[in-house]
Amino acid sequence: METYGKELILDLYHCDSSTFTRKSIRNFFKMLCDRIDMERCDLHWWDDLHTPEEEKQTEPHLVGTSAIQFIKTSNITIHTLDILKQAYINIFSCKEFDEKDAELFTTKWFNGRVAQCVVIKRI
Repeated sequence: METYGKELILDLYHCDSSTFTRKSIRNFFKMLCDRIDMERCDLHWWDDLHTPEEEKQTEPHLVGTSAIQFIKTSNITIHTLDILKQAYINIFSCKEFDEKDAELFTTKWFNGRVAQCVVIKRI
């Protein structure tokens, strides 16, 4: 069976949580897409940036930023956990990309350690 594409699933821990800002994540998407030759489209955020202080999340597994960078051939998502210093990144594309280079770049960007890295061929 031919493959439709692939997805890199990367779980990082011991990250530098100062890289979990919108500015840093936006730059990460830009540099990653340039590096793996993907064309960026819309970028969407889910966080509590404009949420009143009393309504913000406080539980360690909920405090963080989620974003999805649509690319011409699918999407890249990130979910950060600021207090736990963890980041979860998925890169899915029907266009070929170098998953080892993407893993190395992402790990260095967030200054983290790989807890798990899986590549799934989509058919």
